[in-house]
Amino acid sequence: MKYYMAGIKGAGMSALANLLSDLGHEVTGYDDASEHRFTEDKLREKGIRIYTGPNNDLDNDTVVIYSPAFKIDTHPEMIRVKNMGLKMYEYQDILGRLSKMYKTICISGCHGKTTTTSMLSHIMCDAEGCNYIIGDGNGHGDKNSGLFILEACEYRRHFLAYDPEYVVITNIEMDHTDYYKSMDDMILAYQEFANKAKKLVIACGDDPYTHMLEVNPQIFYYGLSEDNDIQARDVEYRNDGTSFDVFVEDEYYGHFDLPLFGKHMLLNALAAIAICYYERMEAKEVSKSLKTFKGADRRFKETFIGNNVLIDDYAHHPTEVKVTIKAAKQKYPDKKIIAIFKAHTFSRVEEFKDEFAQALNLADKAYVMDINYDRENPEDYPNTSAKTIIDKLDNGDYIEQGMASKLLEYDNSVILFMSSKEIYLLEDEYKKLLEEKLRETNI
Repeated sequence: MKYYMAGIKGAGMSALANLLSDLGHEVTGYDDASEHRFTEDKLREKGIRIYTGPNNDLDNDTVVIYSPAFKIDTHPEMIRVKNMGLKMYEYQDILGRLSKMYKTICISGCHGKTTTTSMLSHIMCDAEGCNYIIGDGNGHGDKNSGLFILEACEYRRHFLAYDPEYVVITNIEMDHTDYYKSMDDMILAYQEFANKAKKLVIACGDDPYTHMLEVNPQIFYYGLSEDNDIQARDVEYRNDGTSFDVFVEDEYYGHFDLPLFGKHMLLNALAAIAICYYERMEAKEVSKSLKTFKGADRRFKETFIGNNVLIDDYAHHPTEVKVTIKAAKQKYPDKKIIAIFKAHTFSRVEEFKDEFAQALNLADKAYVMDINYDRENPEDYPNTSAKTIIDKLDNGDYIEQGMASKLLEYDNSVILFMSSKEIYLLEDEYKKLLEEKLRETNI
């Protein structure tokens, strides 16, 4: 098959492009964004061409897959290919078709689904091989595998297009306030999704909202509290990782050492371990794979320059910002924590401004960048800006690209760059300035 993917630089679209290419399909892509994005390198390694103008080599056999961000009735390239009479499918609809072809494990949740999907894919690839799509831009196809591990996003109920064998729910929390109007609406979406599971639902039992789900498949709970079916016990949070024992219905399953930090990462690991248990995998095999797991892309990714640690993380919700800062404190208890945050949408800042401030106040110093608005009109939010958060911070300041020199005053510190958008551009600017400063110091 020939696929033309509009919005190919997006994380989900990039992952799908990689999977389709691995399965032997011819893939090309289009994107409005001319600047380099972190997803591009792997696409180009596979020989996938990316167009920023019309691809005139399309023929009648080409299938168009487009990102939900591309409106087929208004976007010029979408209008062009539509007028050519080509078959067109939205991203989640293609994933729905793929999910019917495989034994599919869907990982959902407002937080942690990317790391959990990445972790489980790592384990399964070590054990038997698998196909996977992860929200950090990574996708892989295995022609010899009948297993598909899929990160399932709740945005606009897109996950209802999928046909899962297992459904994993890492947590349920209010988010995407430009679409979901209440917590009840969010819970109903997860309930409908959970009821699509053909075998099992595995949910975090430490989350209060997962217990409100009324589902037809059998549901098993994991977590740290004693009433969970899958429980972590004898947990040790150390500056080299986290160790714990796992019990399933009070029976010892195995011991695990996780080279990641924070309670949230432990819960992600429990979700992956639960799937492995119900798939009858040996604990020693699972434990061996977890020891070599390096984390998902753009999730607590560290760079060391001098005695400073730069961490790039996708955190874009108050809960994610909070747990990322706490994880940095666990790993680096003797360093100052400097947090830089760029929000994705005005609606999220308007809804969670107090929660964002409370999370950022866990850092020794916090900087806030201008709000991204790729799917909202800033004129609809005249009273919402970066200042909305800054005014609530104990020790906060404004920063933007071109202002990275502000960060040069910090030494022996952890500099956290947190956003779902292109905050790594500011990080790259800071890296160059810091490296120049160190060279001058050493002369």
